[in-house]
Amino acid sequence: MPALNHPRPHTETLANGLRVTLRHAPNLKRCAAALRVAAGSHDVPLAWPGLAHFLEHLLFLGTERFPAGQGLMAYVQGHGGQVNARTSERTTDFFFELTPQSFSGGLERLSDMLAHPRMNPDDQQREREVLHAEFVAWSQDATAQQQLALFDGLSPTHPLRGFHAGNRDSLPISQAEFQQALRDFHQRFYQTGQMTLSLTGPQSIEELKQMALSFGAAIPTGENVPQQAPIPLMESSDASYQQVSERRLDLLFTFESLPRSSSEALAFLCHWMNAAKPGGLLAELRARGLAERLNAEPLYQYSEQAVLHIECTTTAPASVLREKLRDWLGFFAAQQDWANLRDEYTALLQRQQQVSGALQLARLDSEQLETGLSEQGVVALTDILKKIGAVDNFSSEWQLPAPNPFLRAEAPPQNAGLIRGQTSKHRGLRTFAQDRSRNRRENSPMQFSQALPDNTAEGAIYLRWRLEARPHPRLQQNLENHLQPLREDARQAGVDFSFSASGNEWLLKMTGLQEPMPAVLEHALNELTKPANGFSQEEPKSTALIPIRQLLKALPDHCLGHAAVSDDLQQLWSSARWEGLATGLSTQTQAAMGLALSRVPGAADTQPSLPSSINSQRLWTTLDTESSEHALLLFCPTATQDICDEASWRLLAHVCQTPFYQRLRVELQLGYAVFSSLRQFHGQTGMLFGVQSPGTAPLGLLEHVERFLSELPGMIEVIDEATFIAQRQALADQFDRASLPATQAAELLWQGKFAGRSSDYLTQLPLSILAIDRPALLAAAHRLNNAEGGWRCLVSGSGPDALWQVTE
Repeated sequence: MPALNHPRPHTETLANGLRVTLRHAPNLKRCAAALRVAAGSHDVPLAWPGLAHFLEHLLFLGTERFPAGQGLMAYVQGHGGQVNARTSERTTDFFFELTPQSFSGGLERLSDMLAHPRMNPDDQQREREVLHAEFVAWSQDATAQQQLALFDGLSPTHPLRGFHAGNRDSLPISQAEFQQALRDFHQRFYQTGQMTLSLTGPQSIEELKQMALSFGAAIPTGENVPQQAPIPLMESSDASYQQVSERRLDLLFTFESLPRSSSEALAFLCHWMNAAKPGGLLAELRARGLAERLNAEPLYQYSEQAVLHIECTTTAPASVLREKLRDWLGFFAAQQDWANLRDEYTALLQRQQQVSGALQLARLDSEQLETGLSEQGVVALTDILKKIGAVDNFSSEWQLPAPNPFLRAEAPPQNAGLIRGQTSKHRGLRTFAQDRSRNRRENSPMQFSQALPDNTAEGAIYLRWRLEARPHPRLQQNLENHLQPLREDARQAGVDFSFSASGNEWLLKMTGLQEPMPAVLEHALNELTKPANGFSQEEPKSTALIPIRQLLKALPDHCLGHAAVSDDLQQLWSSARWEGLATGLSTQTQAAMGLALSRVPGAADTQPSLPSSINSQRLWTTLDTESSEHALLLFCPTATQDICDEASWRLLAHVCQTPFYQRLRVELQLGYAVFSSLRQFHGQTGMLFGVQSPGTAPLGLLEHVERFLSELPGMIEVIDEATFIAQRQALADQFDRASLPATQAAELLWQGKFAGRSSDYLTQLPLSILAIDRPALLAAAHRLNNAEGGWRCLVSGSGPDALWQVTE
């Protein structure tokens, strides 16, 4: 099984001043670009707060060459990729991911929109309303306001204390002075001397460089513009402050005149402060009843400044906790260059790169951080610890966390598949023990799929339990809390796993590097089946989510229906029925899973589990989101489980995506959270439409969605034949196994398993898409409008009309 290897990216500055980083990663199936502009919210003239964020939005509204319907966002969505942008204090980032075949088209659109924005007054007017809607939601979001309040101890004149999101009042688009400032900002910063382009993909360095040269040729040439140095973070000589509220302590440390490599030093320090495993800071604080949770992260870093935030969930006096923290920092500072911790930290960062996709790698390269803690980073960390006030006379109660057991990869045995005493001449021979192991796997409810190659470093494991009752939220929260240290160790070793509840089902899912998976699985099952002694009886505190995210979180449960609730862990396990799917695993990994699979709780699930039908029903469920904003989700399942129906629904979703966004967000300006996509829940395929709006109630939102759907057949009829064929091909290409990332392929196979798909599902799906002609797509659009597969509507309020059946 070959190991993944992502060496340092190639870095150079082109003749026109554009800095580029190029990473050749032959194992990747996608390509990604991350473009960083060295200008952000704090570089805007004081008179126009929000201008940088506003400009970022305007750049996506199309150019003369590529109007909005053909621009970067529409292009990436149409080719099944990812795209986004972010305005920070001193940088603005644009990034996208695509298949190799469509990548150059994305770069072409990105360079054009950066160099030639239209700046149309009507577009500006509409986009300002979108920003204002974002501002209203942000100003009403308790978590966002709490985050902003963390800066209250800083100097009132530092830009971190200012307003930078933008709204109607701060963006007077009708004023000539504002328009001039907008043009000046774009001309000053959106040029080669201010940009870094990071490209990642399976192409050679030379091929990536040619793409970078083509990109740079379209960008105005310029020199680097020094950004204004910030004023001091604090007005007084104090370098720290605290905020105390119920069960929470926020400690903030400010830094000036930091040495080089302070970013990597802060990342290293926060990693070890946040370690929840036995022996770490948090474990000791918990053992002494001083803190339940701790999280350290830099809130701000620029030039030689930084703000470090340490958040603690605690009932202990702030003075006691602060003293303990400084004591631990003193212990940590005395660890003689942190040799062992640096080795483990480097190993886990390398593992993270091994399982990172193209987009993650490109964004990592744009940060230009070291993979680990360098010697210069050691110097910076020593300086940081002194400035925090780490004590020299620390107590002897502290220790370092135990090493991550999943990072120590064991070398595979020679002649894998042979037993001691055998040679290659005996390869066809098996022992009784091997036969018993083989029979156990073959009779197991775990299915080992051969749909994906087993000679790569990555794989996926899914285990599902059907229960007689729905787990109580308190029980589920306790189980997830118990798994958290294990999840963190696994994540650091390249295995991402989750344990989630949906209705009366539990799902354990693992993706990433396959080598540690058997050991991680065994540890996870051990944790999940421990007696429930010591479980908290407190109701879990849910994280505040915006309304549309609350609905998205609730939707899978509603697709399964209702069941009784139980908090008896042993009873739930004793009645559980389980089945699983593993894909991409080598025979060696499969064999190593034998012990873990023998310990899976529950009995084999031999009953068919096709999703329940809501054909021709219109189900309406109202959820209290405790928000003044309105939100609506409309889920429209296929009428049958036939793969042709799924293919038609996928093509409908593909055709709808950009027009739906254009209509409801850009033209009608209903809100900033507008989307449509194809989703699968428990094997059920459906089209999902979502809108969050500050001013339009759910019934009004539904009317807009229904009007759009009623016009869908007409939209399909006017698509010219060449465009129809191109759209169909672009969708089919997204499921080409040569360009389908392993995690996405595994998720498709898992959903296909519960939809009753055959083992060659990944082969049949693109063929079924290519077989759809225009009449077939029109027929699907009519079935969608007639709700032949049913409609399920989740809303934040308002009652339905007589067509709908109200459910809980």
